[in-house]
Amino acid sequence: MSKFNPEKLTVSYIPPATAYMPIDSRKYTLTHSDLSGELFLAIGNVYDYQAINYKMRDEVLADWLTINGEYILFANVYVSNGEYDLNMSRIRYMIFKRELDLALTAMIYGDRSFFTYHPWLLDAPIYVKFSSSFPEFNEIVYYGTPRYYLNKVNTTRMTETQV
Repeated sequence: MSKFNPEKLTVSYIPPATAYMPIDSRKYTLTHSDLSGELFLAIGNVYDYQAINYKMRDEVLADWLTINGEYILFANVYVSNGEYDLNMSRIRYMIFKRELDLALTAMIYGDRSFFTYHPWLLDAPIYVKFSSSFPEFNEIVYYGTPRYYLNKVNTTRMTETQV
């Protein structure tokens, strides 16, 4: 699994979104460069469709939803829809599973100032939908809370500065 490096994360806002609003319909588009290892996070009330590589489809998209009056962060990853065979779909699924911790850490860390304005969202559940035409890779999985990912970054950074 790749280790999160805050220095390799670039965050941009798509107006009218800011560090503190909106909550409803707040969307995240996380893409990356395989060559440099850089991560790119766009935050807005729409996804950054121009950043998506439609041949690779290796982005992570997420947004804040309310279900029964409670907020959840719901992410989507695209595994396959018939263009990949079972083996390639399995490989894509396994890569997403391996790298999702990094992706969610980047999203939450990249929007950390948002949580200072809305601290009650630190304990909101995060769910990830793996979208695939193969049933074994088409699932929704619970991935913890934003607090978990922020604590992980803070703990790692504290440990590194103590060495």
